[in-house]
Amino acid sequence: MTINNYNPDVLSCIANLSSDEVFTSPQLANKMLDLIPPHFFCDPTKRFLDPCSKSGVFLREIAKRLIKGLAPHFPDLQERLNHIFTKQLFGIGITTLTAQLSRRSLYCSREANGEYSVCTAFDDENGNIFYRTLSHQWENGRCIECGASQEVFARDEKLESHAYHFIHSYSPFFEQYNKMKFDVIIGNPPYQLSDGGAQASARPIYQKFVAQAKALQPEYLVMIIPARWYAGGKGLDEFRAEMLQDRQIRQLHDFPNSQDCFTGVEIKGGVCYFLWQKGSTGEAEIFTYEGNNLVSHAQRYLQEENLDIFIRSNEAVEIYHKVKGFNEVSFNEWISSRKPFGFDTKFKGYAKNKDNTVKYYANKAINYISRGEVSVNRDWIDRYKLFVPKAIGSGDGREDLVKPILAEPNSCCSETYLVFGPFDDERTARNVISYIQTKFFHFMLTIKKNTQDATKKVYEFIPMQDFSQSWNDEKLYAKYGLTPDEIAFIEAMIRPMERNDVE
Repeated sequence: MTINNYNPDVLSCIANLSSDEVFTSPQLANKMLDLIPPHFFCDPTKRFLDPCSKSGVFLREIAKRLIKGLAPHFPDLQERLNHIFTKQLFGIGITTLTAQLSRRSLYCSREANGEYSVCTAFDDENGNIFYRTLSHQWENGRCIECGASQEVFARDEKLESHAYHFIHSYSPFFEQYNKMKFDVIIGNPPYQLSDGGAQASARPIYQKFVAQAKALQPEYLVMIIPARWYAGGKGLDEFRAEMLQDRQIRQLHDFPNSQDCFTGVEIKGGVCYFLWQKGSTGEAEIFTYEGNNLVSHAQRYLQEENLDIFIRSNEAVEIYHKVKGFNEVSFNEWISSRKPFGFDTKFKGYAKNKDNTVKYYANKAINYISRGEVSVNRDWIDRYKLFVPKAIGSGDGREDLVKPILAEPNSCCSETYLVFGPFDDERTARNVISYIQTKFFHFMLTIKKNTQDATKKVYEFIPMQDFSQSWNDEKLYAKYGLTPDEIAFIEAMIRPMERNDVE
């Protein structure tokens, strides 16, 4: 095929709006649609809804399947098209622009009743791609239903308010379609909204789309969302608990690297898509991918006994149970909370002089402060300890290595770091470093850490050791009785530490 004959699918070429509102490629959309029973695309009574349509790709790919599957029911092509577009396919645009783009993708015309529309049965320009400008309802600076910040989204009417119809109960969409049952809901919802906080912070919003979709009780639900909910995420505790306990989730497809789904888009912690089937029960199938290759498949419940997180790796589950069986104290009991000495990240310290003699570590710089300025844990100043960054890497457990700083007596730090310790002598501190340098330590960390943030709680599953001795992986593998296959898995999962990984 020459370049002159190359005619790419336009929906595979669209640039993403942002890392929050990501377009789905036709290839990915079809992988998600493959989870729906094939006979649904041969049934003229089934209704499909994309509640967060951006490019219209899901509806377009469903239409292709229905056009083929309904041929025996409607031999006449135009009659078939009119039935599919008016009776079976529905979408909600997330903005004015995406609603227009979705209509163009589905009807081949920006206006559903336009001259070039492939459907001849609509009497208005919107067809079944619903969108109207919607206002948030503010109370105490937040939208009462989606939590959007009034400071950020109380905008001029000409600007998008990002008041998504599907997650606002007063939306005219529900007034228009409140008696309609949707058999399949599928989509890629917006991931987060700016919350008006410091440093462009944002709060997740995708969980509200999942909850609303379940509330409509379709036969099947498929959505692709960030995987951060597995073990963290701002305000996601209730959502995580609900997902872990939901036995109607039949499949979970996990992509630790988001670029395996969305080229050029980094979503820290990766992404996943899931299949939910109403009324079903039992273990879910867990699929893990790397570089678009399936690397692991298992059947298990999403929630392990007495755990409030999802263990991402199928292979890690048995290792976790072996280590847990020792009933050891958690290593995180030796880890400080944020602001270990009372200083935030903005305070940088001073140059050394007769008053400022205590070493002060702040964001890779070393300055000095006076002892009198330390308001918290002042007794730690003159003991050995380790300073470890509170933000580590990007959420990729293969690369996010803990790099401790050995802090001698007469030192403290800013909120940039957590404190491991303190310790009575340098030998103990160095033995702790030997433990941190092991692949075992980092593997146990990845069970709970899937984002950049590395607070005290993500170290929960790392067991405490006897630090009168140094540690290496061989000792730890033998202690916990790991099999050759389990050892090989850990060795393949974690990049080895290098000399410059410890300061």
